[in-house]
Amino acid sequence: MTITSAAEAIRASGLRVTDSRTAVYGALRSRPHASADEILADVAGDLPHASRQSVYNALNDFADAGLARRIEPAGRSMLFELRVGDNHHHLVCTGCGRVEDVDCAVGHAPCLHPSDGHGFELVSAEVTYWGRCADCAAASRVS
Repeated sequence: MTITSAAEAIRASGLRVTDSRTAVYGALRSRPHASADEILADVAGDLPHASRQSVYNALNDFADAGLARRIEPAGRSMLFELRVGDNHHHLVCTGCGRVEDVDCAVGHAPCLHPSDGHGFELVSAEVTYWGRCADCAAASRVS
């Protein structure tokens, strides 16, 4: 099934379609790995009564419904993305903060197998690679 609009995606996830959710979904579609503040800045022109709380509510509703994914890089604001269900990982630049998706490290989900699973039935693994993007690395060599 191909979902072509925000309203279809929101409805398909079991949520009620509202102007706020539609605007937040549209902003998130155009800005992967966005914080709530970035989304708020994007939707403020179309939704003058939007607040940080209303954006967080929509984003958390999306994440709880499986429509979006929360990313919580250590020491950074929580980020959200629409790429869900494939157990991909992330690269985070320690210089500029850029975040990029990276496909599963090895094989199928959960990608990584711990040395001791302690009896858990694994369903996913979250991996964050930290380093410097090519632009930041090049800039540090020039300095």
